[in-house]
Amino acid sequence: MKSIKYIILFTFVGLSSCNNIIDLYPQSNLNASTFYSNQAEVSSALTGCYSGMQKTLVEEWTLTELRSDNSVMGATGSSSQVNRDLSELDMLYPSTSHAGNYNYWLSVYYNIRNTNLVLDALGANYNPGSGALTFGEIKISIDEANRKKLSAEASFIRAYHYFNLVRLYGGVFLAHEPVTPQEAKDINRVSKEEIYKLIVADLQNAAANGNTVKFASIPAVDLGRANAWSAKALLAKVYLTLNRKAEAATLLQDIIANSGYSLLASYANIFSTATEMSSEILFSVRYKAGGLGLGSQFSNLFAPLNSGAAVANGDGSGYNYPTSEVNNLYITTDVRKAVNIGVYGTGTAAKFYPKKHISVMVVAKDSESDWPVIRYADVLLMLAEAQGNIPASLTLINQVRKRAAVTDLTATQVNTVALFEKALADERRLEFAFENQRLFDLLRFNTTFTTIKAEKTLQDHFALMYPSHYNTYSAPRLSVIDLQTNANPNRLLLPIPQREIDNNTQIVIPQNAGY
Repeated sequence: MKSIKYIILFTFVGLSSCNNIIDLYPQSNLNASTFYSNQAEVSSALTGCYSGMQKTLVEEWTLTELRSDNSVMGATGSSSQVNRDLSELDMLYPSTSHAGNYNYWLSVYYNIRNTNLVLDALGANYNPGSGALTFGEIKISIDEANRKKLSAEASFIRAYHYFNLVRLYGGVFLAHEPVTPQEAKDINRVSKEEIYKLIVADLQNAAANGNTVKFASIPAVDLGRANAWSAKALLAKVYLTLNRKAEAATLLQDIIANSGYSLLASYANIFSTATEMSSEILFSVRYKAGGLGLGSQFSNLFAPLNSGAAVANGDGSGYNYPTSEVNNLYITTDVRKAVNIGVYGTGTAAKFYPKKHISVMVVAKDSESDWPVIRYADVLLMLAEAQGNIPASLTLINQVRKRAAVTDLTATQVNTVALFEKALADERRLEFAFENQRLFDLLRFNTTFTTIKAEKTLQDHFALMYPSHYNTYSAPRLSVIDLQTNANPNRLLLPIPQREIDNNTQIVIPQNAGY
């Protein structure tokens, strides 16, 4: 019980008893200057930041996977507001008052606030002008090594949140230090470039000051915590997104050569609750079952509707319904298909569901399954992407394919840039299906690939899925032309929640174009 999953239960890191269960939320509302008076309290607050990542995942899949070509809204005939909200996202026309979009926005900024409090207590200050994070004087008693280590973890979490925000909304509010509600009303949106400056600075701090021990030597108490290797991997993805491929490659080569992380032999075991935090996982959002309020609800959200206890104890909601596109992309021998896509029922009544996030539960919506954020397979495929169409990149892709029991790609099969980009994009889609990566991949390919574009991919998706899915909506039923029109650069971004705009009487907050 020494990994971060269990540390979430305790008031202080390293406590070996389950008697003291931390109350994560009230502590984050206390004044940092009066609460954070020593290292133990800052560590406890940081644990709250890890737990806060769970809240953001509740809606994240709806804003990413559901808006890609990997999944669709299952109950097209439903008139419930929840299902209608999901349908809007599926068809790329959410309203500016969309409830799920607003809930995600709130939960992300809430946890950014928590990380800001921790970083402020540690004297870790970000300067927007220079784009640098530096360390100043602090009032609490803490040794320098732990100060830097805790700041690295908080920086990673803040960067993770901002990286998702900037990809989903474009330029957002840059809150890098604790502010009062009144001060917050004077903070307007900044450019994407300014947000990326913070992300890079945070991840550089996390890479420089995070734990650098090899995977096999990570102390049990630190399993699940962000370290230098997870920071380098996330920073590499940031660099890829910014088309800074050489810098990404350097980081990824370092991870492969020196981190001790590696592919797990069994693809299925990556997602098994019995083998969590394996050498495959550089970072995941952790969950703990047992009626503690820390369990995952995805087993029930993703299990088929009206499946009773056959798939998940307590029935399922049928969300995140896999498309026939991604199902048919797997070849017969690919072992990932059976792990990623389950089938409930037979014949025309058969229903797909994302099986990798479902595990045995005693109580409904209280699953043990962690949510992977960065895996070693991602490191390999990112390096292939950074290097481009060279033999070494094909070797990296084939490492991932070999575990999946899929034959190697040959240089003859992949002898053009277009074929290489398709092979890499398909491999990422198959490997990371339903891990909230597909939409972000497509958005990145818009900048970094020459032949794969998000708009065209989603337009093809609407055309392919229209007869079997989108044409079955009762209301509203959009035409295929309307759907394809929605797949435009403006609609690839989400709207800024209208309540943020309307409730601010101090400044005018611009809405994203197209909303």
